[in-house]
Amino acid sequence: MTHRVGYAPGVYDLFHVGHLNILRHAKSQCDYLVAGVVSDEMAMQAKGQAPVIPLTERLEIVRSVRFVDAAFVETVPDKLETWQQVRFDVIFKGDDWRGTSKGDKLERDFATVGVEVVYFPYTVHTSSTLLRKVLDGLANSA
Repeated sequence: MTHRVGYAPGVYDLFHVGHLNILRHAKSQCDYLVAGVVSDEMAMQAKGQAPVIPLTERLEIVRSVRFVDAAFVETVPDKLETWQQVRFDVIFKGDDWRGTSKGDKLERDFATVGVEVVYFPYTVHTSSTLLRKVLDGLANSA
């Protein structure tokens, strides 16, 4: 019997039900789930703004989710480099990546090392970006 290790990367800022859904679905498809929590610097590089919640707190939140077996701080943009450190069999992403240049590159890169890419439905009604906009609006009107 094979032991399937899954990897679910994300910023996990302003933790919400979409994050929980990704982790729950990911755990249902692997024996051991590692959540990759993107560093503040990496989030800034990828999204152009720093997370609201500091890395140490995001890491603690994600580690406390019952579906997560381990949490890993992701500090490099290259997912293959992360794979060399974590050695997972499957990576989980939101389906907003499917069919994009980033998603296509991810699939090509991981095909070279035998890692499966699995997409889950993106929770469109709740996202950290949307929550941040609402919080910014509240702060600006105060």
